[in-house]
Amino acid sequence: MADILTQLQDAVDQLANQFVASIYYVHKHHDLLTLGPADTVRQQQKNEGEDPGDRNVDPYPADVFKDGQKELAQDLILKEQQIEYLISILPGLENNEKDQEQTIRQLEEELKIAEEERKQAVKEKEDVLARLDTVLRSVKRP
Repeated sequence: MADILTQLQDAVDQLANQFVASIYYVHKHHDLLTLGPADTVRQQQKNEGEDPGDRNVDPYPADVFKDGQKELAQDLILKEQQIEYLISILPGLENNEKDQEQTIRQLEEELKIAEEERKQAVKEKEDVLARLDTVLRSVKRP
């Protein structure tokens, strides 16, 4: 399982994709009604090398279109709630900056102590190896 930050990034990427898909759905399947008396529906011209099906509107019946919009909105809300949850469980959000600095100083001290213990263990290992080498050299072969 991925760490929380990776899950959060994935969720934000998915939300962005859902936004794009929602905009495309509305753009592609809206009805061709005008909003005011001066409005007109423009006929889009095909650009060279472009598939004409990509630019044409394919209106859905009003009830199907509204159901699709509702489903897309619910998906966006759900993904946003997942993102909020992931943010809420990120470590450190319950601590202020001073507390976090204190924790970092404490961890640095623990790291220094652990490093000293490691150095001492390496020195002891080298001493034991040197004694073992001395013992092995002093043993005579039959």
